[in-house]
Amino acid sequence: MLTLDKVYHAAFVLKDIARKTDLIPAPTLSATNEVFLKTENLQNTGSFKLRGASYKMSQLTDEERARGVVACSAGNHAQGVALAASRNGIDAVICLPDGAPISKVEATKGYGATVELVPGVYDDAYARACQIVEEEGRTFIHPFNDEQVIAGQGTIGLEVLDQLPDVDAVVVPIGGGGLASGVAFALKSLNPDVKVYGVQAEGAPSMARSLAAEGPVCLDEAKTIADGIQVKEPGDLTYQLVRDYVDDVVTVSDDEVATAILTLIERHKLIAEGAGAVPVAAVLFDKIPVRGKKVVCLVSGGNIDVTILSKVIERGLLKSGRLDTLAIQLTDKPGQLRDVSGLIARLGANVTGVRYEKASEGSSITDCVLRIDLETRDADHIAQIHDALAAAGYQLL
Repeated sequence: MLTLDKVYHAAFVLKDIARKTDLIPAPTLSATNEVFLKTENLQNTGSFKLRGASYKMSQLTDEERARGVVACSAGNHAQGVALAASRNGIDAVICLPDGAPISKVEATKGYGATVELVPGVYDDAYARACQIVEEEGRTFIHPFNDEQVIAGQGTIGLEVLDQLPDVDAVVVPIGGGGLASGVAFALKSLNPDVKVYGVQAEGAPSMARSLAAEGPVCLDEAKTIADGIQVKEPGDLTYQLVRDYVDDVVTVSDDEVATAILTLIERHKLIAEGAGAVPVAAVLFDKIPVRGKKVVCLVSGGNIDVTILSKVIERGLLKSGRLDTLAIQLTDKPGQLRDVSGLIARLGANVTGVRYEKASEGSSITDCVLRIDLETRDADHIAQIHDALAAAGYQLL
C-alpha cells in the first residue's frame, strides 16, 4: 500500500537528485485568487517525472538492475527513466509514441537510453513495452500505475506544504493519474482541508470519464496539444487514488491550453508544455471553485516542441483576442484600402497582412473581398473595430 512514510522516504532518496522547485507568486493570473506556480517545468529533465522514475529505480534489486529496464512514455517519463538508468548504470529501452515531440525523443537518446518509436499514442507504446518485458525479461518502469512512482511524485505535495503551509487548493494535471495521485495523497494525509483539483484536456478525458463511470474507462481516441496527458486509460491504482483523494476533475480545451501557455510566457517568462499549462488554463477560465483562495498551479513540465510553439502562441493570441482577420466586401474602386486602413489605424489596431480577392460567383461583378490581418488588444477591441466598420457602411463577411 502507498503510505506517507514511503513518500517521505522518496523525498530522502531524491534530495540529491531532484530539485526542490520554486513556488512563485503569479498575481496577474487571477483577480479573485492568490495564485502561485509550482515550477516543475524547471526541474532536472524539464519535468516532475524525474522524481517517480528515480525513486522507482532506486528500489530495484541487483537482479532487476542486471536485466535492464523498459518504459513507455509520451516523452517526459522517458527522460526521467533514461537519466535515472544512466546514473545507476542500468540498460534502458524506452518506447515512445511516434508522434512524440522530436525534442523529447532526442533528449531521451541523449541520456543514453535506446529509443523505440511505436505508431500510435501512449497506450500503443505501453503495449509494445509489455511485449519487450515478455521477450527480454526487463523490469517495467510504469509511468503512473506504480506505488513507488506515485510516492516519488508525491514529494511535490510535501514541498508545497513546506513552501505554503496555508495553501487552500492545488491544481494538478492528469493524464494517467500518477502525479495527481501522489500529490493528493501527500496533501490530504497531512492536511485533509486542502482541496485538490485535477485537470484534463477535453480531447483526452480518460480519468473524468472513469470517475463518471465509477471504474477505469478506455477512450476510443485521445487527441490534444497537451501530449503529456494524452492517455486513453488511467491505471486501476491511480483511478482509486484519484477517486479517494482528488476533489474534482475538470477539462480544458486546446484553445484554453494555448492561451495558458501564452500567458505564462508573457507574464511570467516561463515555458510550459501543454500538460504543464492545463492547471493555469483551469484557473484562467474559472473551471474550478477557488475564488478568494490561495491556489497553487502545478506547472508539471516545460518540454514543449519548439517547432509547434509558434503555432500554439498564434492559437493563444486568437483565443485571447490579440489577432483577428477581417473579411470586407467592397466595390472594386480606388481608395478603398486607404479608407479602411485609416479607420483601423485611428482605432489603434496594427495591420499585419492584406489580401485582395476578386468577386465570387453570386456577387456583383464589380465587388471584391479585402482580407486584413490585425493585431488587437483584446476581444472588446475587435468588437469596437467591427462596429466602427459597420457604422461606416462597410459589409463584413
